[in-house]
Amino acid sequence: MRCAARNALFTLDALKWPNPLMRIPDWTPEQKSQPEDLVQAILARRGGTLINLDKALLWSEPLARGWNVYLKAVRTELPTSRKLRELGICTVALLTGADYEYHHHAPDFLSAGGSQAELDALREFVDTKPRGDPTSGALGKVEKLVIQYAAQMTLDVKVSDAVFDALRQHFDTTQIVEITSAIATYNMVARVLVALQISPEA
Repeated sequence: MRCAARNALFTLDALKWPNPLMRIPDWTPEQKSQPEDLVQAILARRGGTLINLDKALLWSEPLARGWNVYLKAVRTELPTSRKLRELGICTVALLTGADYEYHHHAPDFLSAGGSQAELDALREFVDTKPRGDPTSGALGKVEKLVIQYAAQMTLDVKVSDAVFDALRQHFDTTQIVEITSAIATYNMVARVLVALQISPEA
């Protein structure tokens, strides 16, 4: 038993994790080779640099390949309001404690036309009454609705008829599907990030 423990400690030390808070080591081609086309596709989507999430996913070729294609579509190819999609994603991040997700998506929300006042109102909502109705004057009617929808999906999975009926008044079917899918997708992302304790890049 002691020998196994010593071997485990040696293995962990040999990997030389750059961030000891993360539960798995960063992927490197020396530790596990992956097809060059896959690595290049991820680098192209990221603008030339792998982020910490990529370095976790690349331990599995089929997962990394499917993730890269799907998340690219959800994040950059949907025509539904990017600002509202990012607002839903930021809601998920704060509710699940996925600091890494919020670190990456709060700037995207701002660049899509959102404001810091809206992010502050979102955080106050999450901290005080995440199962209630957002009331801050910094948020518009539609923004409040998206936050409430994301909160119900994230905390309870089931969404009330009242909230869904309100969505129908503001969005067509395609938009509802795309907003729903963005929120659901980043619930998946959040659970990977939190479980593996993936932390923001230095």
